[in-house]
Amino acid sequence: MTPLILASTSVYRRELLGRLRLAFDVARPETDETPQPGEAPAALAWRLAEAKAAAVAAQRPDAWVIGSDQVCEFDGRPIGKPGGRAAAIAQLSAMSGREVRFCTGVCVLRDGQAASSELDVTVVRFRELAMAEIERYVDAEQPFDCAGSFKSEGLGIALFEAIESRDPTALVGLPLIATARLLRRAGYALP
Repeated sequence: MTPLILASTSVYRRELLGRLRLAFDVARPETDETPQPGEAPAALAWRLAEAKAAAVAAQRPDAWVIGSDQVCEFDGRPIGKPGGRAAAIAQLSAMSGREVRFCTGVCVLRDGQAASSELDVTVVRFRELAMAEIERYVDAEQPFDCAGSFKSEGLGIALFEAIESRDPTALVGLPLIATARLLRRAGYALP
C-alpha cells in the first residue's frame, strides 16, 4: 500500500488517526498559519489543511498525506490556543453561556493530486460558568495547547450545555468520518 503520512505533530490527531488502524508516519508541515486579511475562520481552516498536506507531499511524492487544521471561531474571529493558565481562564470566562464554532478542515493529497478535502463545523454551547468552576477545570486539565481552552474528550465535557456536530472526533482535531471517506477514495481499505 502507498505510504500514509499525517502532516501534523499533534498528539490528539495522531491518536485519532490511530483509531483507523492504518500504518502511518508523522511529519511536521512547515506552513505559515497566519490568517490572510479578512479571511473567515472556516476558510482559514480549509486553506491550512490543504497547505499542510501540500507542504509534506512536496517532500514525499510517493505518499498520501493527510493535512488537518482547526480554527476556533468566537464572535466571528479566530481564537488561538491559550498557552497558559491566565489566558485559558480568560477564554473560558468570555465563552461562558455563549456559542463557539470549531471549523476543522481535512485534506488527503498525493503528489499534488487531492483525493478531496472537507470541512466540519461543530458548534459548542457553553453553560454559564462560575469563576471557581473555570479555575478548577483549568487547574485540573491544563488545556493550554487546545483552542478554546478545553478538552471535550476529557473533563471539559462538563463545561457544555450541548455540542452540535456531524462528527464528534472533529472537535478533538481530526474529523474521522471525513478522513475515512477521503482515505477510501485514495484506495485504502477501511471497514
